[in-house]
Amino acid sequence: MGKIFKNLAPYWKSVILILALLFVQAFCDLSLPAFTSDIIDVGIQNSGISHTLPQSVTASEFQTALLFMTDSEKQIWADAYGQELTDTQAATGTSSATIADDTVYTLTADSIKNWDTLDSELRIPLLVDYEMSHVSDAQLKSIESSIASGTGSAGNSSASGKAASAQNAAMMQAFSSLKAVDGYTDIRPLFLQMAQARQLPDDLLSQVRSQTQKTLDTMGSTLASSMGVAFAVRCDKEAGMDMNSIQTGYLMQKGLQMVLLALLQAAVAVMVGFFAARIGAGVGRTLRDQVFTNVISFSGAEMDHFSTASLITRSTNDVQQVQMVLTMLLRMIIYAPILGIGGLIRVAGTGAGMGWVIGLAIIVILGIVGLLMAIAMPKFKLMQKLVDRVNLVSREILTGISVIRAFGREKREEERFDEANVALTKTTLFTNRVMTFMMPVMMLIMNGLSILIVWVAGHRIDAGVMQVGAMTAFITYAMMIVTSFLMLTMLSIMLPRAVVASERIDEVIQMKPTITDPASPSVLPETDAKGTIAFHHVNFRYPGGETDALSDIDFTALPGQTTAIIGSTGCGKSTLVSLIPRLYDITGGEITLDGVDIRSLSLGDLRGEIGFVPQKGNLFSGTIASNLRFGNQEATDAQLKDAIEIAQASEFIHEKADGIESPISQGGNNVSGGQKQRLSIARAIAKNPQIYVFDDSFSALDLKTDAKLRHELSERVKNKTVIIVAQRISTILHADQILVLDEGCLVGKGTHAQLMESCEVYQQIATSQLSASELEKERKGGDCA
Repeated sequence: MGKIFKNLAPYWKSVILILALLFVQAFCDLSLPAFTSDIIDVGIQNSGISHTLPQSVTASEFQTALLFMTDSEKQIWADAYGQELTDTQAATGTSSATIADDTVYTLTADSIKNWDTLDSELRIPLLVDYEMSHVSDAQLKSIESSIASGTGSAGNSSASGKAASAQNAAMMQAFSSLKAVDGYTDIRPLFLQMAQARQLPDDLLSQVRSQTQKTLDTMGSTLASSMGVAFAVRCDKEAGMDMNSIQTGYLMQKGLQMVLLALLQAAVAVMVGFFAARIGAGVGRTLRDQVFTNVISFSGAEMDHFSTASLITRSTNDVQQVQMVLTMLLRMIIYAPILGIGGLIRVAGTGAGMGWVIGLAIIVILGIVGLLMAIAMPKFKLMQKLVDRVNLVSREILTGISVIRAFGREKREEERFDEANVALTKTTLFTNRVMTFMMPVMMLIMNGLSILIVWVAGHRIDAGVMQVGAMTAFITYAMMIVTSFLMLTMLSIMLPRAVVASERIDEVIQMKPTITDPASPSVLPETDAKGTIAFHHVNFRYPGGETDALSDIDFTALPGQTTAIIGSTGCGKSTLVSLIPRLYDITGGEITLDGVDIRSLSLGDLRGEIGFVPQKGNLFSGTIASNLRFGNQEATDAQLKDAIEIAQASEFIHEKADGIESPISQGGNNVSGGQKQRLSIARAIAKNPQIYVFDDSFSALDLKTDAKLRHELSERVKNKTVIIVAQRISTILHADQILVLDEGCLVGKGTHAQLMESCEVYQQIATSQLSASELEKERKGGDCA
């Protein structure tokens, strides 16, 4: 996991910006359900009124509300509407003055600024007023019972017990005369009449306030606010305000705010997607660059550790896995906990008391995800290896298609590919089936959660402790919380493969090349014999090998001379010449260039002195000219022409319509094997190095072309060191020095004539390739010389 996240370090500023944008997006997401709840509860059910304190109130309502207020509350109430309390109003809550019922008081500008504060301060008396305006039969009987038991006493009366009893009897008679409407009774006029007559017991008002406070404590702040809003709606309506305009204005305002939030959310989501994709692409580019840069510096030992197919998979498919997960991580996975935690906070703020429903859903989700991951994780780790296997088999079949056809192995190779393909398919299907099981289960949980919320909320709404809008918001928040866990399950699907891919990529990046530039490279001296290669008792063993591939190799290749290497197949000829440009490093002895150990030279300086033509001529997509300039970008057309003539490639190049600008396909597949070898030789000559190394590079040439090429080479590259590996003895008959290898050992060294006298291995090679007459001719030619 850490190997994935460390790739984000160079982009930390963009990551911080994405985090900030995600918080903005989460704020928009979490705000929309609240707007929906407001539209339902306030805009539709409460006619667009959101405050307990009415904006306008009639004089009679103003007067009645004073009955249920304390002295401090009376003053706040009066100041809110810019009114002065009389002494009588301050003392009893009533006024002896005659005020027209249709007089309307309106909130002052300062009161509107502090509307929320005034709501909180006056909520209790205003809710008592609202409660007393529609008293149920049960509440009315409770109040009557309190009066009948004599719990109250006259507020300012010193009457005897007999007078109090008469007062209670009058109150009971007044209560019995009240008429209910739709099962509810408005007892405020009776209270107002009793207060004006100074017959309203103070204890009774205290009892009513206490009961109202208990009711509010059980229903929560949301429903309490709803009751207060109902009071404000009634007052505003009685004050003659246009409730339709208020409601329409509120709905338009909230709707516009929702649209703006949605647009902001969309813009932020686009920005998050842009930056996440940019970071993901940047990480992919960096990983590919790191892999490629490191692979380019690999020696043969490191290349042998990884297969070519595996390196291709790691730099393409594996990088894509990491890139995709990082993009998803920044766009969705980081967003999931932000949204989930925000949803939990909003759910707690609703006061709905149904958090246990979400908790139950989360526990079930985590259990299912854990079970599925335990089943699928081992298969995810296996999948990348199977992808490597398919790539390996595919590459082998495609590159060796001609051999397969020649040996009639099409059927067997199809079966071999099918085996690798079926193994990958079965593993992929297994993981996909396990993971696809997750989504239907999650949808079932989400739908079940919605049903459970509606069922529980329905009972709470029926009991009067929850509103419909609150239920709608709760469902939305619950879905957000569950969705955040669904996002995390997506990570659980993708992360295992990405972790494996990241480890495979890191394995390549962390692989330290065994052949590197020295800390303080030496400089080649300026000598007359520039290009002298000397092997001093060199030994070499392949990494992991049990025996040496080369043992005690000792010779010197001088400038102006041709050194040829011959021997049986597998004797170490190609291994020997691969040590000169340090494709591998020797395990014993020393190789020097102009007297300097090649391991103390920088690789650039060393390889800059060498024109290497490998056994298999590799051409690159482009043109003939671009391939010839591969080792020397500054080569002129004249230099290219000379190289082409020396390599005997001018004839077939001139036959092409575009000449040296003729296209070369990938791998040089549009030219023959002999043409490919001649172009590879021309490429090395165009580089104009001091040392030429030809690793069996004339094998695809006919004898006539071979002879012409060697003749031109000897004539035009004088004072250069030439090392030729050959299988055909005719190629090296006239070499200045011939090295004979046998099972990794140097068993002969000298000219053709000398070796025919002293080296049995060379004699066997010569007699197997040349007739007795040819050998005699060469012997006489050597004697004459």
